[in-house]
Amino acid sequence: MYQYLEEELDLLKTKVIKMGSLVEEQLEFAVKSLFEGNLEMGKIVIERDSKVDKYDVKIDKLCQKIFALTQPVAVDLRLIMSALKINNDLERMGDIAVNIAERAEPLANNIDLLKRVQLDIMAEKVMTVVQKAIDSFVNNDHEIALSVIKSDDIIDEMDRTIFYKLIDEMTKDSSLVNAGAHSISLLRHLERLADHSTNIAEEVIFLVDAKIIKHKNNLDNLDIKSEEII
Repeated sequence: MYQYLEEELDLLKTKVIKMGSLVEEQLEFAVKSLFEGNLEMGKIVIERDSKVDKYDVKIDKLCQKIFALTQPVAVDLRLIMSALKINNDLERMGDIAVNIAERAEPLANNIDLLKRVQLDIMAEKVMTVVQKAIDSFVNNDHEIALSVIKSDDIIDEMDRTIFYKLIDEMTKDSSLVNAGAHSISLLRHLERLADHSTNIAEEVIFLVDAKIIKHKNNLDNLDIKSEEII
């Protein structure tokens, strides 16, 4: 029975990793579509969203199957619990990739605005956080997970700064109101991506260390500097 459980857990981790790779690629395509004005890449993201959804369902069903047929404990139980939560975050990140891709067309003529307020820089930072969060799960890496969690404050500060820059741009030039509204929506999507990445990192800490770190509790003694992630 334990060999069966090990095989199922290996399959579960493999599926979550594959889903993570797909979501990461979806986000990369969406960001390129937006900042390079490549609408075809955006269409690919939208078309492939159903593939992300299928992974979501398969992972949920596999977790249910493992619970029904085995009695996982300790690290095995933590892997299943973490996989369920990470799967949920990845599915939402996939939806955000679609939302970003959908902004490519209405913002195609305002890429200069996005770069002027440094949304491109924030997108790059967020993508780094996303990649690190997924890598932390792939490698069961406690240190990378901690650095993702501690990067959240920097992303939040960028979010606030860019928001006020966008308000200033719209105030100075009323013709930018529509583009500004789409840009604020994009900003919110990027910030949520960072939040989902933090959620994934918290689950990795739970999986590896059997510690619950949520709402920035228990971070006082961490020695990882947030600058190390971005």
